Amino acid sequence: MTAGTPSAVDAGHDEPSTDATTETRRSARTSLVGLAGAATNGLFGFLLVVVITRGYGTVGAGAFFTAVGIVTVTAAMCTLGAETGLIWALPRRRLGGRGDAARVLPVALLPPLVAAVVVGLIGVFAADALGPRLLSGGAGGTPLIAASFAAVPLVVAMTLLLAVVRCVRPILAYVGVQSVLVPVARPALVGVAAVAGGGVLVGLTGWLVPAAFAVLICLALAAGPLGIGRGAALRPERADWSAFWSFALPRAASAAIDASAVWVGVLLTSVLAGQADAGVFGAVGRYILAGQLAMQGLRVAVSPQLSRLLGRGERAAAAAVHRQLTTWALVLSWPVYLLLAVFGLAFLELFGPEFTAGATAMTVLALAMLVNTGVGNVQSLLLMGGRSGLHLTATVTGLLVTVSLGLWLIPGYGVTGAAVAWAAGIATENLTAFGCARAVLGQPLVNAALLRAATGVVVGVGIAALAGVLAGGRGIAGLVVALSVLAAGCVGMVRVPRVRRFIRVSMRQLRGDAGAASGVAGATVMSLKGR
Repeated sequence: MTAGTPSAVDAGHDEPSTDATTETRRSARTSLVGLAGAATNGLFGFLLVVVITRGYGTVGAGAFFTAVGIVTVTAAMCTLGAETGLIWALPRRRLGGRGDAARVLPVALLPPLVAAVVVGLIGVFAADALGPRLLSGGAGGTPLIAASFAAVPLVVAMTLLLAVVRCVRPILAYVGVQSVLVPVARPALVGVAAVAGGGVLVGLTGWLVPAAFAVLICLALAAGPLGIGRGAALRPERADWSAFWSFALPRAASAAIDASAVWVGVLLTSVLAGQADAGVFGAVGRYILAGQLAMQGLRVAVSPQLSRLLGRGERAAAAAVHRQLTTWALVLSWPVYLLLAVFGLAFLELFGPEFTAGATAMTVLALAMLVNTGVGNVQSLLLMGGRSGLHLTATVTGLLVTVSLGLWLIPGYGVTGAAVAWAAGIATENLTAFGCARAVLGQPLVNAALLRAATGVVVGVGIAALAGVLAGGRGIAGLVVALSVLAAGCVGMVRVPRVRRFIRVSMRQLRGDAGAASGVAGATVMSLKGR
């Protein structure tokens, strides 16, 4: 933990410091923007998968997802953890022409970009050898592999510059580029390519073009606040290199694992079971990742804030923010995953009948994601607290479980085997990270309000799902019934005085009302007493 001023808990008090009240109010406002961006990202991300699966079929979609997996995994490795390093370092420095924030840019950008160019060139020259192994017997081949590696420097540059914008501009700027511009443009361009009869390579080009525009926009957005061109020093000191990379390098491996997520499963499935199974697994993974967007939106909003809090030693305030956001993420995400677990067949029918083979895989992964969202953004707590080594331990442990089980299960069980392997890795990583975060912060990460929310969601969605299955099975008819019952239940809940009071307090908090935040802080105090 980075040294700083002692928090209230450090000083021996049960109540959170004043920062807990202030910071939960601030996190609520920024989280609303993050959630809106996540909703947009999820909607158009789903639309993109519909375009890919409908436009290219299982084999073509498998080739497309494999290409995206190559870009994503390779770019994450080449980024070397610098994007998280930027989010950790920039909030702790001064902006403007006389500040020292701009000195971080050469330190953070040059090594990853050099690595990306070198790895990209190697991949392009090795495409002849990799093509038959990764895309055997299907669409794409050598040109698709070569294009994927050639795009790695572009994606690395976009990732790093988005991290800079996230720290130096209001959250709206970051969300506008990362969650609106890129996801909205991709299905449109890929769709045009598919309708025009272009192959997977043309479609991949459409997927990459928005990244180039994002790089240009981020450069324009970041220059002003950093004071570039207005006297800001860009020449780093020796201490800048050591401080930044001592944090970022342990994050490099875990960043690659985090960013690759579903793509490791896609690549393993493509190699061990074929492109058709990889296409089905990629479609399943899209739903699974879409359900996580609420938590990602919250993480986008508050990671710089957590860095500031933990940098000052305000662990009680950081834990209060974490508990609040975990409760929101659970309420928003668990209904999605419970419905995916029960009605996976119905959701996959939207991609086409050939994709329904992934229904069992959907159920397995949806249940695993209940663990992921239930523990909250414990990874952010570790990273923003400077404990990237512990985060690496958790992610490597999860990856080892995923890959070892995948090598064993995928050849015999295909998509379902890949899902079981990934689900085991998800549970292992998140439970390990939760234990580490709880030990490091020394603060409770779960309270009564979170447990009540979890119970309410499981009971409410469970009743709706049971009604749907009894009335229409696990297909689209049953899903429609379940959604109708769930919607009716939500309308009925709004009429309950206690629920209406909670909604009013939450909305006032989102608008920055101090009284509402005090109510949240009071609830936090009650949750801490007696522990």
